[in-house]
Amino acid sequence: MSASSLTMPEAYTSNKFWVQINSVLEAYFTECSGLQIQTEVFEYKEGGLNTYSHKMPTRTTYNNITLKHGFSTSPLLWNWYRSTVNGKVKTENVTIMLFSSSGSVISLWNIENAYPVKWIGPTLNAKNNEAAIETVELAYSRFVTPLDALL
Repeated sequence: MSASSLTMPEAYTSNKFWVQINSVLEAYFTECSGLQIQTEVFEYKEGGLNTYSHKMPTRTTYNNITLKHGFSTSPLLWNWYRSTVNGKVKTENVTIMLFSSSGSVISLWNIENAYPVKWIGPTLNAKNNEAAIETVELAYSRFVTPLDALL
């Protein structure tokens, strides 16, 4: 195989993404962070074995996801959070899609049983001309990707 026949993989940018809440796009999000899974490890030190310890996986946890978007007059996200505040947790499915430069979906994360646990309103400052940003933090059970179907 010659070097001229090799193709370099596309370097995907993080600015081409879409967030849907129960298949409805309500706001154009400018940032999504917190897509993280972590598995706790139990360390077992076996008597008489001094060269290493056994490390066994235990519980897996998912971080909360933070979504930021330009402040809008739509009450969807605020009302969703207010239901949590009022003790009526309403879970929704959320899909986060990452697109290639050509516009095709290259990866997606299906967030299951999400509900808002934090809302931050925009920072207001008469001295700047920046967009007003609203932040919503979501707790959820887990996320799955199409790659999970291959396992």
